[in-house]
Amino acid sequence: MWVATADTTMRRAALSAVVTTLASVMPVFLVGGLAVQISRDMTLTPTTLGLAVAVYFGVTALASMPVGALVERFGAKVTAQAGILLAADAMLAVAISARTLAALLVMLAIGAAANALGQLASNSTLSYYVPKHRHGLVFGAKQAAIPLATLLAGSSVPVVALTVGWRWAFVLGALLALVAIPLVPPDPPPRQAAERRREPAGTGLALLGTGAAFAAAAATSIGAFLVASVVARGYSETRAGLLLTLAGAACVASRLSVGALADSWSVSWAGSAPTEGPGAWGKRWPRRHLTAVGAMLATGAAGTLLLSLDSPVATLFGVAFGYGVGWGFPGLLTYAVVRLRPTAPAAATSVTQTGVYAGNSLGPLCFGLMATHRGFDAAWTAAAGAMAVAACLVLVGARLADARPAAPTRQCEHCGRQFGQDLRSDAIYCRSTCAGEALLMRRQAADQGGAA
Repeated sequence: MWVATADTTMRRAALSAVVTTLASVMPVFLVGGLAVQISRDMTLTPTTLGLAVAVYFGVTALASMPVGALVERFGAKVTAQAGILLAADAMLAVAISARTLAALLVMLAIGAAANALGQLASNSTLSYYVPKHRHGLVFGAKQAAIPLATLLAGSSVPVVALTVGWRWAFVLGALLALVAIPLVPPDPPPRQAAERRREPAGTGLALLGTGAAFAAAAATSIGAFLVASVVARGYSETRAGLLLTLAGAACVASRLSVGALADSWSVSWAGSAPTEGPGAWGKRWPRRHLTAVGAMLATGAAGTLLLSLDSPVATLFGVAFGYGVGWGFPGLLTYAVVRLRPTAPAAATSVTQTGVYAGNSLGPLCFGLMATHRGFDAAWTAAAGAMAVAACLVLVGARLADARPAAPTRQCEHCGRQFGQDLRSDAIYCRSTCAGEALLMRRQAADQGGAA
């Protein structure tokens, strides 16, 4: 009974994080995927589309640091549900009231606050309810919700926008968001002030946030401008929408597979390295995960460069590597940052999330200006350069990252196993498992005594 309860809560937390993240980011990706159809009702050039995306992620970047503190103070449940409701309201407002660019920008700004709330609340929920040895997969699944939003936005072009109109796609998005509200798990028990203290970001974490900004600037531009770019080259709107769907599917697969691999890497490295001293694996393996992030960004830079070539084959591979691999890093980055600052996961990930959202804001704006004045080929080349810079920054940040393993302060009262403060989710899971095994043994003993 105890084991089933722990597993059920863990699955609920994982599902809630994915759906909450998906609902939080749907507004902006629907605007990008439906840009061609929206432009028929209001002025939406590459520059104004970049401005719309910049407003959304700019507000999210400004809100991330304060929201991280709010999540740590008031809990993940109420902040996640508030984010879901704001996202649904924003999408309904776009469907009903968006008639001008100014109105669209205001509604996207409301959706941006929802994004900050949903993302950081989900990080806090997962760090508590999910055992540490499964963090890679669940954070990868949570971050896979973002390209899944791209996939849904792309598929909404032929399925909804070209049949009943683009506004109905926003109505469906709002209904999807409301499904996430009852899935949000209860808040974990409040932690002591010493446990939730916020450590200084440090140079390594700051560099990771800066690298994430450059990477997001390039990757978000792919999601926002891929359809407009290939339509300008002569692709049909349906074919362009399907290409965006392929980009989202590739990124979803990348984030899930990298997350699963991260868990297996951690187990392998933990079993082959010392647990104490200068070479302790607790200090070394996060750097290896971050090095993998740098390699993904380097591959993404090469793929993004292919998008500057007017070739169907180059475009296909550019989408697969530029967006699929290059935009597959956030789950692995979040995973590593949570391990680096386990006592305040929402506050710590707000640093890198701020970088991501700053890049999401400025990248499409700069890309739109360059595409308008220099053409899409030059804009794709610049985006590839930004992703290459991101790879370098992450690799340097990985060298400077400081991971200090916590002293064991939690103990399972059943088996005596000790856990550090950063292993509280594993401690809860161990206690539940041991309690279930003890209950089963007592029942078996009682049955044997009755039979005797």
